[in-house]
Amino acid sequence: MNLTDWTNAEALFAEGLSVVLPFHNLADRAEANLARLDALLRPHGFPYRIIAVDDGSADGTAEALRRAAERLPAVLPVLLPANAGKGAALLAGLERVSHPWVLLLDGDLDLDPAALPAFADVAHASGTDLVLGDKRHPQSQVRYPLRRRIASALYAGLVRALLRLPVSDTQCGMKLVRAEVLRYAAPRLLVKRFAFDLEFLAVAHDGGFRHANAPVRLDFQHRWGCLTPATVWRTLVDTLAIAYRARFLHYYAGLTPLPPPPSDGPHFTLIVPCPGDSAVLRRLLDALDTQTYRRFDLVLLPDAPIPDLPERPWLSVRPTGPMRPAQKRNLGARAAQGEVLAFIDDDAYPRTDWLANAAARIAGPNAIDALGGPGLTPPDDPPRAQLSGLVLASPLVSGNFRCRYFIQGPLRRVEDFPSCNLFVRKSAFEAIGGFREDYWPGEDTLLCADLQTSGHALWYDPRLVVYHHRRPLFGPHLRQVGRYALHRGHFARRFGLNSRRLSYHLPSLFLLGLLLGPLAIAFLPLLAIPYCAIVLLWLGLTGVDALVEAPTPRAILPLWLGILATHLVYGARFLQGYLAPALPNTPRPFDHR
Repeated sequence: MNLTDWTNAEALFAEGLSVVLPFHNLADRAEANLARLDALLRPHGFPYRIIAVDDGSADGTAEALRRAAERLPAVLPVLLPANAGKGAALLAGLERVSHPWVLLLDGDLDLDPAALPAFADVAHASGTDLVLGDKRHPQSQVRYPLRRRIASALYAGLVRALLRLPVSDTQCGMKLVRAEVLRYAAPRLLVKRFAFDLEFLAVAHDGGFRHANAPVRLDFQHRWGCLTPATVWRTLVDTLAIAYRARFLHYYAGLTPLPPPPSDGPHFTLIVPCPGDSAVLRRLLDALDTQTYRRFDLVLLPDAPIPDLPERPWLSVRPTGPMRPAQKRNLGARAAQGEVLAFIDDDAYPRTDWLANAAARIAGPNAIDALGGPGLTPPDDPPRAQLSGLVLASPLVSGNFRCRYFIQGPLRRVEDFPSCNLFVRKSAFEAIGGFREDYWPGEDTLLCADLQTSGHALWYDPRLVVYHHRRPLFGPHLRQVGRYALHRGHFARRFGLNSRRLSYHLPSLFLLGLLLGPLAIAFLPLLAIPYCAIVLLWLGLTGVDALVEAPTPRAILPLWLGILATHLVYGARFLQGYLAPALPNTPRPFDHR
Protein backbone atom coordinates (compact mmCIF):
# COMPACT_ATOMS: atom_id res chain seq x y z
CA MET A 1 0.00 0.00 0.00
CA ASN A 2 1.73 3.16 -1.26
CA LEU A 3 1.10 6.08 1.12
CA THR A 4 3.67 8.50 -0.27
CA ASP A 5 3.01 8.71 -4.02
CA TRP A 6 0.23 11.29 -4.50
CA THR A 7 0.60 11.49 -8.32
CA ASN A 8 -2.71 9.81 -9.12
CA ALA A 9 -4.48 11.55 -6.23
CA GLU A 10 -3.36 14.99 -7.40
CA ALA A 11 -4.60 14.25 -10.93
CA LEU A 12 -7.88 12.67 -9.76
CA PHE A 13 -8.72 15.54 -7.41
CA ALA A 14 -7.61 18.35 -9.72
CA GLU A 15 -11.16 19.75 -9.62
CA GLY A 16 -11.47 19.26 -5.89
CA LEU A 17 -12.16 16.85 -3.04
CA SER A 18 -14.77 17.16 -0.29
CA VAL A 19 -14.22 15.20 2.92
CA VAL A 20 -17.26 14.50 5.13
CA LEU A 21 -16.62 13.42 8.72
CA PRO A 22 -19.29 12.77 11.38
CA PHE A 23 -18.25 13.46 14.99
CA HIS A 24 -20.03 12.35 18.15
CA ASN A 25 -18.64 13.07 21.63
CA LEU A 26 -15.08 13.50 20.36
CA ALA A 27 -14.24 16.84 21.98
CA ASP A 28 -10.87 15.57 23.15
CA ARG A 29 -9.71 14.68 19.62
CA ALA A 30 -11.79 16.69 17.14
CA GLU A 31 -9.41 19.67 16.71
CA ALA A 32 -6.32 17.50 16.48
CA ASN A 33 -7.92 15.14 13.98
CA LEU A 34 -9.04 17.99 11.73
CA ALA A 35 -5.59 19.57 11.90
CA ARG A 36 -4.04 16.20 11.02
CA LEU A 37 -6.36 15.78 8.03
CA ASP A 38 -5.79 19.34 6.83
CA ALA A 39 -2.01 18.90 7.08
CA LEU A 40 -2.28 15.72 5.02
CA LEU A 41 -4.20 17.40 2.17
CA ARG A 42 -2.73 20.92 2.10
CA PRO A 43 0.66 20.24 0.41
CA HIS A 44 -0.82 18.66 -2.72
CA GLY A 45 -2.27 21.65 -4.51
CA PHE A 46 -5.82 20.51 -5.29
CA PRO A 47 -8.88 22.34 -3.86
CA TYR A 48 -10.49 20.63 -0.88
CA ARG A 49 -13.13 21.20 1.77
CA ILE A 50 -13.37 19.36 5.10
CA ILE A 51 -17.02 19.16 6.22
CA ALA A 52 -17.09 18.31 9.93
CA VAL A 53 -20.54 17.32 11.23
CA ASP A 54 -21.27 17.26 14.94
CA ASP A 55 -24.02 14.70 15.51
CA GLY A 56 -25.62 16.35 18.55
CA SER A 57 -22.71 15.65 20.90
CA ALA A 58 -23.23 16.00 24.64
CA ASP A 59 -19.66 17.17 25.29
CA GLY A 60 -17.77 20.09 23.76
CA THR A 61 -17.40 18.66 20.24
CA ALA A 62 -19.39 21.48 18.62
CA GLU A 63 -17.15 24.11 20.21
CA ALA A 64 -14.07 22.15 19.14
CA LEU A 65 -15.26 22.12 15.52
CA ARG A 66 -15.87 25.88 15.66
CA ARG A 67 -12.37 26.48 16.99
CA ALA A 68 -10.88 24.27 14.27
CA ALA A 69 -12.78 26.22 11.61
CA GLU A 70 -11.35 29.49 12.93
CA ARG A 71 -7.80 28.17 12.51
CA LEU A 72 -8.28 26.10 9.36
CA PRO A 73 -10.02 27.86 6.43
CA ALA A 74 -10.84 24.55 4.72
CA VAL A 75 -12.95 23.29 7.63
CA LEU A 76 -16.73 23.82 7.47
CA PRO A 77 -18.54 22.89 10.70
CA VAL A 78 -22.11 21.57 10.47
CA LEU A 79 -23.79 21.32 13.87
CA LEU A 80 -26.85 19.12 14.42
CA PRO A 81 -28.85 20.08 17.54
CA ALA A 82 -29.61 16.47 18.52
CA ASN A 83 -28.05 13.07 17.97
CA ALA A 84 -29.58 11.64 14.79
CA GLY A 85 -27.16 8.87 13.85
CA LYS A 86 -24.15 8.47 11.59
CA GLY A 87 -26.26 8.27 8.44
CA ALA A 88 -28.16 11.45 9.23
CA ALA A 89 -24.89 13.25 10.01
CA LEU A 90 -23.36 12.13 6.73
CA LEU A 91 -26.43 13.25 4.78
CA ALA A 92 -26.28 16.65 6.46
CA GLY A 93 -22.65 16.93 5.41
CA LEU A 94 -23.30 15.71 1.89
CA GLU A 95 -25.67 18.62 1.33
CA ARG A 96 -22.58 20.89 1.53
CA VAL A 97 -20.47 18.92 -0.95
CA SER A 98 -19.20 21.02 -3.85
CA HIS A 99 -16.48 18.88 -5.49
CA PRO A 100 -16.66 15.93 -7.94
CA TRP A 101 -15.04 13.49 -5.51
CA VAL A 102 -16.07 12.89 -1.88
CA LEU A 103 -14.20 11.06 0.85
CA LEU A 104 -16.36 9.63 3.65
CA LEU A 105 -14.39 9.16 6.82
CA ASP A 106 -15.18 8.65 10.51
CA GLY A 107 -14.25 11.58 12.73
CA ASP A 108 -12.27 9.47 15.18
CA LEU A 109 -9.71 8.77 12.39
CA ASP A 110 -9.26 5.19 13.57
CA LEU A 111 -9.03 4.61 9.82
CA ASP A 112 -5.87 6.42 8.75
CA PRO A 113 -6.64 9.06 6.06
CA ALA A 114 -3.06 8.65 4.84
CA ALA A 115 -4.40 5.65 2.89
CA LEU A 116 -6.08 8.10 0.48
CA PRO A 117 -3.32 7.78 -2.21
CA ALA A 118 -4.02 4.05 -2.41
CA PHE A 119 -7.73 4.79 -2.91
CA ALA A 120 -6.86 7.23 -5.69
CA ASP A 121 -4.60 4.64 -7.32
CA VAL A 122 -7.51 2.15 -7.39
CA ALA A 123 -9.93 4.76 -8.79
CA HIS A 124 -7.40 5.80 -11.44
CA ALA A 125 -6.62 2.24 -12.51
CA SER A 126 -10.20 0.91 -12.56
CA GLY A 127 -12.21 4.00 -13.55
CA THR A 128 -14.70 2.99 -10.89
CA ASP A 129 -17.37 5.14 -9.20
CA LEU A 130 -16.74 4.01 -5.61
CA VAL A 131 -13.60 2.89 -3.87
CA LEU A 132 -14.46 1.06 -0.66
CA GLY A 133 -12.12 0.54 2.23
CA ASP A 134 -11.78 -3.16 3.00
CA LYS A 135 -10.38 -4.39 6.29
CA ARG A 136 -10.02 -7.87 4.72
CA HIS A 137 -7.90 -6.64 1.82
CA PRO A 138 -4.56 -8.52 1.78
CA GLN A 139 -2.64 -5.23 1.98
CA SER A 140 -4.70 -3.79 4.85
CA GLN A 141 -2.90 -3.14 8.11
CA VAL A 142 -5.45 -3.76 10.84
CA ARG A 143 -5.22 -3.77 14.64
CA TYR A 144 -8.67 -5.00 15.54
CA PRO A 145 -10.01 -6.90 18.60
CA LEU A 146 -11.00 -10.51 18.02
CA ARG A 147 -14.59 -9.92 19.18
CA ARG A 148 -14.96 -7.15 16.59
CA ARG A 149 -13.51 -9.41 13.88
CA ILE A 150 -16.05 -12.09 14.76
CA ALA A 151 -18.95 -9.62 14.77
CA SER A 152 -17.81 -8.19 11.44
CA ALA A 153 -17.50 -11.63 9.84
CA LEU A 154 -20.94 -12.70 11.07
CA TYR A 155 -22.52 -9.52 9.77
CA ALA A 156 -20.78 -9.88 6.39
CA GLY A 157 -22.19 -13.41 6.10
CA LEU A 158 -25.68 -12.16 6.93
CA VAL A 159 -25.42 -9.43 4.29
CA ARG A 160 -24.27 -11.87 1.63
CA ALA A 161 -27.13 -14.24 2.45
CA LEU A 162 -29.81 -11.53 2.46
CA LEU A 163 -28.69 -9.15 -0.27
CA ARG A 164 -26.13 -11.01 -2.40
CA LEU A 165 -24.19 -7.77 -2.42
CA PRO A 166 -20.70 -8.27 -3.89
CA VAL A 167 -18.97 -6.26 -1.15
CA SER A 168 -16.74 -7.97 1.39
CA ASP A 169 -16.74 -5.14 3.97
CA THR A 170 -19.89 -3.00 3.93
CA GLN A 171 -19.26 -1.25 7.24
CA CYS A 172 -15.79 0.18 6.71
CA GLY A 173 -16.03 3.91 7.37
CA MET A 174 -13.60 5.03 4.64
CA LYS A 175 -15.06 5.40 1.14
CA LEU A 176 -14.06 7.48 -1.88
CA VAL A 177 -17.13 8.24 -3.98
CA ARG A 178 -18.02 10.29 -7.04
CA ALA A 179 -20.42 13.06 -6.12
CA GLU A 180 -22.88 11.89 -8.80
CA VAL A 181 -23.29 8.60 -6.91
CA LEU A 182 -24.23 10.51 -3.78
CA ARG A 183 -26.71 12.66 -5.70
CA TYR A 184 -28.30 9.49 -7.03
CA ALA A 185 -28.38 7.68 -3.68
CA ALA A 186 -29.35 10.44 -1.23
CA PRO A 187 -33.08 10.68 -2.14
CA ARG A 188 -33.45 6.90 -1.76
CA LEU A 189 -31.80 6.47 1.65
CA LEU A 190 -34.10 5.77 4.58
CA VAL A 191 -31.75 4.41 7.25
CA LYS A 192 -30.12 7.14 9.33
CA ARG A 193 -28.08 5.16 11.83
CA PHE A 194 -25.76 2.16 11.79
CA ALA A 195 -26.95 0.35 8.65
CA PHE A 196 -26.54 3.52 6.59
CA ASP A 197 -23.39 2.19 4.88
CA LEU A 198 -25.17 -0.99 3.83
CA GLU A 199 -28.17 0.86 2.40
CA PHE A 200 -25.93 3.29 0.55
CA LEU A 201 -24.05 0.41 -1.08
CA ALA A 202 -27.29 -1.42 -1.90
CA VAL A 203 -28.65 1.70 -3.61
CA ALA A 204 -25.42 2.30 -5.53
CA HIS A 205 -25.30 -1.36 -6.62
CA ASP A 206 -28.92 -1.29 -7.82
CA GLY A 207 -28.12 1.95 -9.66
CA GLY A 208 -25.42 0.21 -11.69
CA PHE A 209 -22.45 2.09 -10.22
CA ARG A 210 -19.17 0.19 -10.16
CA HIS A 211 -17.01 -0.30 -7.09
CA ALA A 212 -13.56 -1.55 -6.22
CA ASN A 213 -11.81 -2.25 -2.92
CA ALA A 214 -8.77 -0.60 -1.41
CA PRO A 215 -6.59 -1.43 1.60
CA VAL A 216 -6.89 0.53 4.85
CA ARG A 217 -4.88 1.11 7.98
CA LEU A 218 -6.98 0.65 11.12
CA ASP A 219 -5.81 1.29 14.65
CA PHE A 220 -8.88 0.58 16.75
CA GLN A 221 -8.92 2.81 19.82
CA HIS A 222 -12.08 1.73 21.68
CA ARG A 223 -13.10 -1.27 23.73
CA TRP A 224 -16.50 -1.80 22.14
CA GLY A 225 -17.16 1.40 20.22
CA CYS A 226 -20.72 1.37 18.91
CA LEU A 227 -21.16 -2.38 19.41
CA THR A 228 -23.80 -2.38 22.16
CA PRO A 229 -26.91 -4.59 22.43
CA ALA A 230 -29.06 -1.61 21.34
CA THR A 231 -27.01 -0.88 18.23
CA VAL A 232 -26.74 -4.57 17.32
CA TRP A 233 -30.53 -4.92 17.50
CA ARG A 234 -31.18 -1.74 15.53
CA THR A 235 -28.64 -2.70 12.88
CA LEU A 236 -30.18 -6.15 12.45
CA VAL A 237 -33.69 -4.68 12.10
CA ASP A 238 -32.50 -2.10 9.58
CA THR A 239 -30.58 -4.76 7.65
CA LEU A 240 -33.69 -6.92 7.32
CA ALA A 241 -35.68 -3.88 6.19
CA ILE A 242 -33.06 -3.02 3.55
CA ALA A 243 -33.08 -6.61 2.28
CA TYR A 244 -36.89 -6.57 2.07
CA ARG A 245 -36.91 -3.29 0.13
CA ALA A 246 -34.13 -4.42 -2.20
CA ARG A 247 -35.06 -8.09 -2.84
CA PHE A 248 -38.86 -8.10 -2.64
CA LEU A 249 -40.06 -4.55 -3.26
CA HIS A 250 -37.23 -3.62 -5.68
CA TYR A 251 -37.64 -0.19 -4.13
CA TYR A 252 -34.17 1.18 -4.85
CA ALA A 253 -34.06 0.14 -8.50
CA GLY A 254 -37.64 1.22 -9.11
CA LEU A 255 -37.12 4.81 -7.97
CA THR A 256 -35.56 5.99 -11.21
CA PRO A 257 -33.97 9.45 -11.35
CA LEU A 258 -35.78 12.32 -12.99
CA PRO A 259 -34.18 14.00 -16.01
CA PRO A 260 -32.63 17.44 -15.48
CA PRO A 261 -35.22 20.24 -15.62
CA PRO A 262 -35.30 22.20 -18.89
CA SER A 263 -33.56 25.57 -18.96
CA ASP A 264 -36.90 27.20 -19.69
CA GLY A 265 -38.73 25.20 -17.02
CA PRO A 266 -41.59 26.59 -14.95
CA HIS A 267 -41.21 29.58 -12.67
CA PHE A 268 -42.29 28.75 -9.12
CA THR A 269 -43.74 31.13 -6.57
CA LEU A 270 -43.32 29.72 -3.08
CA ILE A 271 -45.99 30.82 -0.62
CA VAL A 272 -45.21 30.65 3.10
CA PRO A 273 -47.70 31.88 5.72
CA CYS A 274 -46.27 32.33 9.21
CA PRO A 275 -47.04 34.22 12.44
CA GLY A 276 -43.57 35.78 12.57
CA ASP A 277 -39.85 35.16 12.76
CA SER A 278 -38.47 31.85 14.07
CA ALA A 279 -35.43 29.61 13.88
CA VAL A 280 -37.28 27.16 11.65
CA LEU A 281 -38.27 29.94 9.25
CA ARG A 282 -34.62 31.01 8.99
CA ARG A 283 -33.69 27.40 8.26
CA LEU A 284 -36.24 27.31 5.43
CA LEU A 285 -34.77 30.45 3.88
CA ASP A 286 -31.25 29.04 4.17
CA ALA A 287 -32.38 25.82 2.47
CA LEU A 288 -33.86 27.80 -0.42
CA ASP A 289 -30.47 29.47 -0.90
CA THR A 290 -29.07 26.03 -1.81
CA GLN A 291 -31.74 24.99 -4.35
CA THR A 292 -30.14 23.80 -7.57
CA TYR A 293 -33.10 25.11 -9.60
CA ARG A 294 -33.20 28.91 -9.43
CA ARG A 295 -36.37 29.96 -11.29
CA PHE A 296 -38.41 30.83 -8.22
CA ASP A 297 -39.49 33.61 -5.91
CA LEU A 298 -40.95 33.49 -2.41
CA VAL A 299 -43.88 35.38 -0.96
CA LEU A 300 -43.56 35.37 2.84
CA LEU A 301 -46.72 36.31 4.73
CA PRO A 302 -46.06 37.06 8.43
CA ASP A 303 -48.51 38.78 10.76
CA ALA A 304 -46.18 41.79 11.11
CA PRO A 305 -42.91 43.01 9.56
CA ILE A 306 -39.86 40.92 10.48
CA PRO A 307 -36.86 43.04 11.50
CA ASP A 308 -33.29 42.01 10.64
CA LEU A 309 -34.38 39.53 7.97
CA PRO A 310 -31.53 39.23 5.43
CA GLU A 311 -32.54 40.49 2.00
CA ARG A 312 -32.64 38.02 -0.85
CA PRO A 313 -33.42 38.82 -4.50
CA TRP A 314 -36.14 36.17 -4.59
CA LEU A 315 -37.79 37.12 -1.28
CA SER A 316 -40.86 39.33 -0.91
CA VAL A 317 -42.27 39.94 2.59
CA ARG A 318 -45.92 40.98 2.79
CA PRO A 319 -47.20 41.47 6.36
CA THR A 320 -50.89 40.59 6.59
CA GLY A 321 -51.95 41.02 10.19
CA PRO A 322 -53.39 38.02 12.06
CA MET A 323 -55.47 35.79 9.79
CA ARG A 324 -55.94 32.14 8.93
CA PRO A 325 -53.26 30.39 6.83
CA ALA A 326 -55.77 29.84 3.99
CA GLN A 327 -56.37 33.58 3.75
CA LYS A 328 -52.65 34.23 3.69
CA ARG A 329 -52.06 31.63 1.00
CA ASN A 330 -54.75 33.16 -1.20
CA LEU A 331 -53.15 36.59 -0.78
CA GLY A 332 -49.79 35.10 -1.73
CA ALA A 333 -51.28 33.42 -4.80
CA ARG A 334 -52.71 36.71 -6.01
CA ALA A 335 -49.24 38.27 -5.74
CA ALA A 336 -47.49 35.30 -7.40
CA GLN A 337 -45.21 35.89 -10.39
CA GLY A 338 -44.80 32.22 -11.28
CA GLU A 339 -47.05 29.91 -13.23
CA VAL A 340 -46.73 27.22 -10.53
CA LEU A 341 -47.54 27.83 -6.87
CA ALA A 342 -45.42 25.92 -4.34
CA PHE A 343 -46.87 25.69 -0.84
CA ILE A 344 -44.56 24.86 2.05
CA ASP A 345 -44.93 25.51 5.78
CA ASP A 346 -42.65 27.82 7.72
CA ASP A 347 -41.57 24.87 9.92
CA ALA A 348 -40.40 22.79 6.94
CA TYR A 349 -37.38 22.97 4.64
CA PRO A 350 -36.66 21.23 1.30
CA ARG A 351 -33.84 19.13 -0.03
CA THR A 352 -31.57 20.89 -2.48
CA ASP A 353 -33.16 19.11 -5.47
CA TRP A 354 -36.78 19.82 -4.44
CA LEU A 355 -37.55 22.45 -7.06
CA ALA A 356 -35.40 20.77 -9.72
CA ASN A 357 -37.34 17.52 -9.38
CA ALA A 358 -40.67 19.37 -9.36
CA ALA A 359 -39.67 21.29 -12.50
CA ALA A 360 -38.65 18.09 -14.30
CA ARG A 361 -41.91 16.40 -13.35
CA ILE A 362 -44.21 19.32 -14.17
CA ALA A 363 -42.41 20.06 -17.46
CA GLY A 364 -42.58 16.40 -18.50
CA PRO A 365 -44.67 14.98 -21.33
CA ASN A 366 -47.76 14.40 -19.14
CA ALA A 367 -49.42 17.59 -17.91
CA ILE A 368 -49.62 17.67 -14.11
CA ASP A 369 -51.68 20.33 -12.39
CA ALA A 370 -51.05 19.34 -8.75
CA LEU A 371 -48.11 17.49 -7.25
CA GLY A 372 -46.99 16.55 -3.74
CA GLY A 373 -44.15 14.75 -2.01
CA PRO A 374 -43.20 13.31 1.38
CA GLY A 375 -42.60 15.42 4.48
CA LEU A 376 -39.90 13.56 6.40
CA THR A 377 -38.92 14.11 10.00
CA PRO A 378 -35.66 16.14 10.09
CA PRO A 379 -32.81 13.88 11.20
CA ASP A 380 -31.75 16.45 13.82
CA ASP A 381 -35.18 16.90 15.43
CA PRO A 382 -35.10 16.23 19.21
CA PRO A 383 -35.79 12.65 20.38
CA ARG A 384 -39.45 13.17 21.31
CA ALA A 385 -40.09 14.85 17.95
CA GLN A 386 -38.37 11.91 16.24
CA LEU A 387 -40.78 9.59 18.04
CA SER A 388 -43.69 11.68 16.81
CA GLY A 389 -42.40 11.28 13.26
CA LEU A 390 -42.09 7.51 13.73
CA VAL A 391 -45.68 7.34 14.97
CA LEU A 392 -46.94 9.26 11.94
CA ALA A 393 -44.89 7.11 9.55
CA SER A 394 -46.13 3.87 11.11
CA PRO A 395 -48.14 1.72 8.67
CA LEU A 396 -50.55 1.01 11.54
CA VAL A 397 -51.20 4.73 12.00
CA SER A 398 -51.13 6.22 8.51
CA GLY A 399 -51.90 3.11 6.45
CA ASN A 400 -52.29 3.97 2.77
CA PHE A 401 -51.38 7.58 3.52
CA ARG A 402 -47.95 6.75 4.92
CA CYS A 403 -46.38 8.35 1.85
CA ARG A 404 -47.03 11.75 3.46
CA TYR A 405 -44.40 10.98 6.09
CA PHE A 406 -42.22 8.35 4.44
CA ILE A 407 -40.56 7.90 1.04
CA GLN A 408 -42.71 5.43 -0.87
CA GLY A 409 -42.36 4.95 -4.61
CA PRO A 410 -43.38 5.10 -7.32
CA LEU A 411 -45.10 8.10 -8.91
CA ARG A 412 -48.85 7.65 -8.51
CA ARG A 413 -52.14 9.47 -8.30
CA VAL A 414 -53.47 10.44 -4.88
CA GLU A 415 -56.60 12.24 -3.77
CA ASP A 416 -55.38 14.30 -0.84
CA PHE A 417 -52.09 15.86 0.19
CA PRO A 418 -51.01 18.35 2.90
CA SER A 419 -49.92 21.88 2.02
CA CYS A 420 -46.51 21.54 3.66
CA ASN A 421 -45.28 20.15 0.30
CA LEU A 422 -47.74 20.87 -2.49
CA PHE A 423 -47.37 22.28 -6.02
CA VAL A 424 -50.39 23.60 -7.95
CA ARG A 425 -50.53 25.31 -11.33
CA LYS A 426 -51.72 28.85 -10.80
CA SER A 427 -54.33 28.51 -13.55
CA ALA A 428 -55.86 25.45 -11.85
CA PHE A 429 -55.71 27.16 -8.46
CA GLU A 430 -57.52 30.24 -9.79
CA ALA A 431 -60.11 28.14 -11.62
CA ILE A 432 -61.39 26.68 -8.33
CA GLY A 433 -61.16 29.96 -6.40
CA GLY A 434 -58.15 28.99 -4.30
CA PHE A 435 -58.33 27.80 -0.70
CA ARG A 436 -61.60 27.91 1.19
CA GLU A 437 -60.90 30.47 3.88
CA ASP A 438 -63.43 29.37 6.51
CA TYR A 439 -61.44 26.31 7.72
CA TRP A 440 -58.21 25.67 9.56
CA PRO A 441 -56.74 23.10 9.56
CA GLY A 442 -58.08 21.07 6.65
CA GLU A 443 -58.09 23.81 4.03
CA ASP A 444 -55.61 21.76 2.01
CA THR A 445 -57.95 18.74 2.11
CA LEU A 446 -60.75 20.85 0.64
CA LEU A 447 -58.39 22.35 -1.96
CA CYS A 448 -57.44 18.85 -3.16
CA ALA A 449 -61.10 17.84 -3.26
CA ASP A 450 -62.01 20.95 -5.27
CA LEU A 451 -59.15 20.33 -7.72
CA GLN A 452 -60.27 16.79 -8.42
CA THR A 453 -63.94 17.74 -8.66
CA SER A 454 -62.87 20.22 -11.36
CA GLY A 455 -60.98 17.52 -13.27
CA HIS A 456 -57.42 18.27 -12.11
CA ALA A 457 -55.43 15.18 -11.10
CA LEU A 458 -53.20 15.20 -8.01
CA TRP A 459 -49.96 13.22 -8.14
CA TYR A 460 -47.40 12.03 -5.60
CA ASP A 461 -43.69 11.81 -6.39
CA PRO A 462 -41.34 10.43 -3.69
CA ARG A 463 -38.43 12.54 -4.97
CA LEU A 464 -40.03 15.84 -3.90
CA VAL A 465 -38.70 15.71 -0.35
CA VAL A 466 -39.10 18.28 2.37
CA TYR A 467 -38.26 17.91 6.06
CA HIS A 468 -41.13 18.87 8.34
CA HIS A 469 -40.40 19.51 12.01
CA ARG A 470 -42.61 17.44 14.31
CA ARG A 471 -44.48 18.24 17.49
CA PRO A 472 -42.93 16.32 20.41
CA LEU A 473 -44.62 13.21 21.75
CA PHE A 474 -46.98 13.20 23.69
CA GLY A 475 -48.96 16.41 24.37
CA PRO A 476 -48.17 18.60 21.34
CA HIS A 477 -48.27 15.57 19.00
CA LEU A 478 -51.67 14.42 20.23
CA ARG A 479 -53.06 17.97 20.11
CA GLN A 480 -52.08 18.22 16.45
CA VAL A 481 -53.44 14.75 15.61
CA GLY A 482 -56.67 15.64 17.40
CA ARG A 483 -57.11 18.82 15.36
CA TYR A 484 -56.60 16.92 12.11
CA ALA A 485 -59.07 14.23 13.18
CA LEU A 486 -61.66 16.78 14.29
CA HIS A 487 -61.73 18.42 10.88
CA ARG A 488 -61.50 15.15 8.97
CA GLY A 489 -64.55 13.85 10.82
CA HIS A 490 -66.49 17.05 10.13
CA PHE A 491 -65.52 16.96 6.44
CA ALA A 492 -66.54 13.29 6.19
CA ARG A 493 -70.08 14.16 7.24
CA ARG A 494 -70.44 17.51 5.55
CA PHE A 495 -68.52 17.16 2.28
CA GLY A 496 -67.64 13.48 1.77
CA LEU A 497 -65.29 13.58 -1.22
CA ASN A 498 -61.73 12.66 -0.17
CA SER A 499 -62.62 12.45 3.55
CA ARG A 500 -65.22 9.67 3.32
CA ARG A 501 -62.79 6.75 3.31
CA LEU A 502 -63.02 3.67 5.53
CA SER A 503 -59.43 4.10 6.73
CA TYR A 504 -60.32 7.47 8.29
CA HIS A 505 -63.29 5.88 10.12
CA LEU A 506 -61.48 2.79 11.45
CA PRO A 507 -60.00 4.39 14.61
CA SER A 508 -63.45 5.64 15.62
CA LEU A 509 -65.08 2.27 14.91
CA PHE A 510 -62.38 0.54 16.95
CA LEU A 511 -62.80 3.00 19.83
CA LEU A 512 -66.55 2.47 19.88
CA GLY A 513 -66.01 -1.28 19.93
CA LEU A 514 -63.46 -0.93 22.73
CA LEU A 515 -65.88 1.13 24.86
CA LEU A 516 -69.11 -0.71 24.07
CA GLY A 517 -67.60 -4.20 24.10
CA PRO A 518 -67.83 -4.71 27.91
CA LEU A 519 -71.50 -3.68 27.80
CA ALA A 520 -72.19 -6.18 25.02
CA ILE A 521 -70.32 -8.89 26.93
CA ALA A 522 -72.57 -8.29 29.95
CA PHE A 523 -75.56 -9.33 27.82
CA LEU A 524 -73.79 -11.97 25.73
CA PRO A 525 -70.75 -13.45 27.55
CA LEU A 526 -69.63 -15.39 24.45
CA LEU A 527 -68.51 -12.10 22.96
CA ALA A 528 -65.70 -11.93 25.54
CA ILE A 529 -63.49 -14.26 23.48
CA PRO A 530 -63.53 -12.27 20.19
CA TYR A 531 -63.37 -9.01 22.14
CA CYS A 532 -60.24 -10.04 24.04
CA ALA A 533 -58.72 -11.54 20.88
CA ILE A 534 -59.17 -8.28 18.96
CA VAL A 535 -57.73 -6.17 21.79
CA LEU A 536 -54.75 -8.50 22.21
CA LEU A 537 -54.18 -8.50 18.45
CA TRP A 538 -54.19 -4.68 18.46
CA LEU A 539 -51.75 -4.55 21.35
CA GLY A 540 -49.56 -7.20 19.75
CA LEU A 541 -49.39 -5.64 16.28
CA THR A 542 -48.68 -2.17 17.60
CA GLY A 543 -46.10 -3.63 19.98
CA VAL A 544 -44.28 -5.41 17.16
CA ASP A 545 -44.40 -2.22 15.08
CA ALA A 546 -42.84 -0.26 17.94
CA LEU A 547 -40.23 -2.98 18.47
CA VAL A 548 -39.19 -2.85 14.82
CA GLU A 549 -39.28 0.93 14.35
CA ALA A 550 -37.84 2.15 17.67
CA PRO A 551 -34.34 3.62 17.25
CA THR A 552 -33.25 2.30 20.67
CA PRO A 553 -34.64 -0.22 23.17
CA ARG A 554 -35.42 2.67 25.52
CA ALA A 555 -37.70 4.18 22.85
CA ILE A 556 -39.83 1.04 22.36
CA LEU A 557 -42.29 1.73 25.20
CA PRO A 558 -42.92 5.44 24.47
CA LEU A 559 -43.26 4.67 20.75
CA TRP A 560 -45.76 1.90 21.48
CA LEU A 561 -47.76 4.13 23.81
CA GLY A 562 -47.61 6.90 21.19
CA ILE A 563 -49.13 4.61 18.54
CA LEU A 564 -51.88 3.48 20.93
CA ALA A 565 -52.64 7.03 22.08
CA THR A 566 -52.71 8.31 18.49
CA HIS A 567 -55.30 5.66 17.55
CA LEU A 568 -57.52 6.53 20.50
CA VAL A 569 -57.22 10.32 20.25
CA TYR A 570 -57.82 10.27 16.50
CA GLY A 571 -60.84 8.03 16.93
CA ALA A 572 -62.38 10.23 19.63
CA ARG A 573 -61.77 13.52 17.87
CA PHE A 574 -62.99 12.18 14.51
CA LEU A 575 -66.28 11.27 16.17
CA GLN A 576 -66.43 14.69 17.79
CA GLY A 577 -65.91 16.39 14.43
CA TYR A 578 -68.44 14.14 12.73
CA LEU A 579 -71.13 15.18 15.22
CA ALA A 580 -70.14 18.83 15.59
CA PRO A 581 -72.37 21.45 13.89
CA ALA A 582 -69.38 23.82 13.57
CA LEU A 583 -65.64 23.82 14.27
CA PRO A 584 -63.08 26.19 15.82
CA ASN A 585 -60.89 27.60 13.05
CA THR A 586 -58.56 30.07 14.73
CA PRO A 587 -54.86 29.18 15.07
CA ARG A 588 -53.46 29.47 18.59
CA PRO A 589 -49.92 30.32 19.73
CA PHE A 590 -49.05 26.68 20.50
CA ASP A 591 -49.83 25.73 16.90
CA HIS A 592 -46.42 27.05 15.79
CA ARG A 593 -42.92 26.33 17.03
